[in-house]
Amino acid sequence: MRIPIARFQRCTRASVLFIAWTFVLATSGTSQTRRLELADLGREIGLSTPRMSPDGKQIVLVQSQINYQDNRFERTLVMVDVASGARRELTPGRRTVADPRWSPSGDRIAFMANEEGKPVQLYLLPMAGGEARQVTDGKRAVEQYAWRPDGTAFAIVTEEEPVEPTGEEKHNKSFEVGDNVYLAQTAPLPRRAWLVPADGSKPTRLPPSSGSVVELRWVSQDQLLIVTKPRPHSGEPERTIAAYDAGAGTERVLARLKGSFGGGLRVSPDGRTLAWAQPRGPEIGFRSRGMYLQPIAGGEARLVSGDLDRDVQSYSWLPDNSGVVLQAPDRTRIGIWITPVGGAPRRLDWGALDPSSELDIGSDGSIAFVGRSPHGPPELYHTPSLEAAPRRLTDLNAELAARELGRVETITWDGPDGFKENGVLIYPPGFTAGRKYPLVLSIHGGPMGTSTEGWSATSQLFAAQGWIVFLPNYRGSNNQGDAFQRAVINDAGDGPGRDVMAGVKAVKALGIVDDQRVAVSGWSYGGYMTAWLTAQYQGWRAAVAGAAVTDWFDWYNLADLNVYAGLGLGGSPWLKDNAANYWRQSPMAYAHKIRTPTLILSTTGDPRVTVTQSYKLYHALKDNGVPVQFIAYPVGGHFPPDPVHQRDVYRRWIAWIEEHFRQGAVAGK
Repeated sequence: MRIPIARFQRCTRASVLFIAWTFVLATSGTSQTRRLELADLGREIGLSTPRMSPDGKQIVLVQSQINYQDNRFERTLVMVDVASGARRELTPGRRTVADPRWSPSGDRIAFMANEEGKPVQLYLLPMAGGEARQVTDGKRAVEQYAWRPDGTAFAIVTEEEPVEPTGEEKHNKSFEVGDNVYLAQTAPLPRRAWLVPADGSKPTRLPPSSGSVVELRWVSQDQLLIVTKPRPHSGEPERTIAAYDAGAGTERVLARLKGSFGGGLRVSPDGRTLAWAQPRGPEIGFRSRGMYLQPIAGGEARLVSGDLDRDVQSYSWLPDNSGVVLQAPDRTRIGIWITPVGGAPRRLDWGALDPSSELDIGSDGSIAFVGRSPHGPPELYHTPSLEAAPRRLTDLNAELAARELGRVETITWDGPDGFKENGVLIYPPGFTAGRKYPLVLSIHGGPMGTSTEGWSATSQLFAAQGWIVFLPNYRGSNNQGDAFQRAVINDAGDGPGRDVMAGVKAVKALGIVDDQRVAVSGWSYGGYMTAWLTAQYQGWRAAVAGAAVTDWFDWYNLADLNVYAGLGLGGSPWLKDNAANYWRQSPMAYAHKIRTPTLILSTTGDPRVTVTQSYKLYHALKDNGVPVQFIAYPVGGHFPPDPVHQRDVYRRWIAWIEEHFRQGAVAGK
């Protein structure tokens, strides 16, 4: 299950104190070297959504920090000067800011935020000085917005307000379900588009009058592109792209597609061409996405990424309209390609640095992005052009970078079925050749995810326990082409399991693994693989299965994406004899074979992998006398959204494996 999880996100006296405090935080502790500890997870400064000012001289971005005392992520807007790297806070006292965007003239910054207990609203901050002003005041949260090209208004998306029944019917809470998550307590409401003047005056409803708005983009002063789906249900796959001319009052459909777009719509600077990423085949999510361009005035969409056999995830137009810059996983890195409108993609080389955000390209061709390296936590970078070496503008995570970290390297092996496969090894700090160390598998989710060499605080934390950490990329991973990604279709567990075990064999061949202390773990599809591997292969000392898919029937029938599962499992389980196929690929069919002590973790309100699946695994292991512990977090989300529960996940994860490694050492003696 793809996680679309991401998770560690004027110059007044207060902002001066902010600068001084972050400088102390960044430099304290660097005089003495020690390994990462659990507490260090709370010290990483999150950076996201960098936005270049129209003149290219300033960058605004969201900076986040963990507050364990109040159990929240505290976010603020920070301005960074490109020339000097000087940094100042723009929103002191606000903790929930998100999605900053410069006005077209650069005199204001819009952002989303909410007051305690109130829905998210849109705010405007003048660059000439003064406090942020609230622009919207609706009963429903603002979910997205876009500046009108002249800077006088916004197009926003909010949930439609329901019509409240009166009389006796006000007690009637029944609703039609449809393809929606089983956690729903009311019918899902469609999203609507509104035009909101920047001065905060009365908003105007925008078309369409039917369907549910997914995304919107301005093309010109009066023309707006709006993506809709026919129903607001979470499992609805259909999408329509339409152009609305506010002046003429007309609507024109540009495309009807199945599935969401990889990184959203991107309109060329001249307003003539639309770019989006779309799967190369009908199995949405199970096929790699290519880059498509379509004339907005009319014409067919065409694939421009050509022979670039990678899963395109984000993209930005070049300011001269000559092409698009693409980002995609490439083996154990994040690749960047310049893709001309009429030419072949060309890969850039930024050394060990990988972007961890979209590239924000200014009108002069300069670029701002958040980047990371194997031993470098996220920082803000800038480059005057794609061809120039990026320059780091911040050093907020210097304290973590100064820790004694494990060496990170890529390992490759010949997998089954002719695939050349890869993964990442992280060695324990102070690794000594000739010694053998415990091995812990940390398997990514998706399955359309990728483990890369880029900084991972949790992987380094695992390595700091004295473990070799192995992060395998198995078939279904989106890092080496469509054939590898689609090979997981109707082969959910067996093929990926053989891929992982071939990788384990390659790691053991290095002569560095203590065969008596090997553990397997993962979250989401990584949890699925953990349950599958412990059922199909023996020799594990411990296992941690987080939000594990254990029964494909539950995923198809109960999860938010529900029917999408059928695209990878031969269709609906209720057609023909496909139910047997679903059961054959479900770990629950083999759970009676599991003998590995297993820690099960899940949130009770997980919409992606319902907690019912963890209950099934728990009872199967308990009934068969296997040591098992099931920890549930009474929160929503596919992974706990709050920092205290996130820390608890990793504390239990590490403790479970360490406990059983100790027991293994005693048993070995």
